[in-house]
Amino acid sequence: MIGLDTNILVRYFAQDDEKQSTLANERIEQLTIEDPGFITLVCIVELVWVLKSCYQADRNQIAIILDQLLHTQEFIIENMETVFHALKLYSSINADFADCLIDRSAKAAGCSETITFDKTAAALVGMKLLGS
Repeated sequence: MIGLDTNILVRYFAQDDEKQSTLANERIEQLTIEDPGFITLVCIVELVWVLKSCYQADRNQIAIILDQLLHTQEFIIENMETVFHALKLYSSINADFADCLIDRSAKAAGCSETITFDKTAAALVGMKLLGS
């Protein structure tokens, strides 16, 4: 198993740098179920941020990419079930993916609630607004 950095995934999905995209494609295509690529939660959050802010990917495009990562057997996603639940929430409401992942990670850890100062996260994701 090898770890995959965010920039490898960005090049693989964006195909915007001929040399780096080719190298990323070749290495990712070499992954197998027996020798998979490991993707951390930090990588997932960074990937979403880069796709949205640098490539103007919309929510649907981001959801498709995350779904593809989750359903590719050659990838091992850190806390995969939590990412799946965060993606499900992200696809059903207009919240940031990071907020969805924070809330679902806290729930998976057994937290009774997630507190925040972010009014949007509280309203959309179901976090508890502190100080209200």
